Amino acid sequence: MELAFLTYVGVMSVVLCVFMYIDKSRARKHEWRISEKSLFTLAILGGACGGVLGMYLFRHKTKHNSFAFGFPIIAALQIFVVVRIFNIF
Repeated sequence: MELAFLTYVGVMSVVLCVFMYIDKSRARKHEWRISEKSLFTLAILGGACGGVLGMYLFRHKTKHNSFAFGFPIIAALQIFVVVRIFNIF
């Protein structure tokens, strides 16, 4: 159970990080973009840590307050839940 949950969170984080890369590359090419709603949905569904990583790794959405504050807050909440559920510390 614990391994399955941690795997899910890890996969969602990788997916959101990749989506951040795709959205950044599309922004540079002035192409169709991934909606902010979709990015936040993935973050809420467990990918916030990957979203934060992708945001700073690709320098994407860092000037948008909703992302600059929203993703880290969601990630902190998700980390807190994981620590509390699995009694890591």
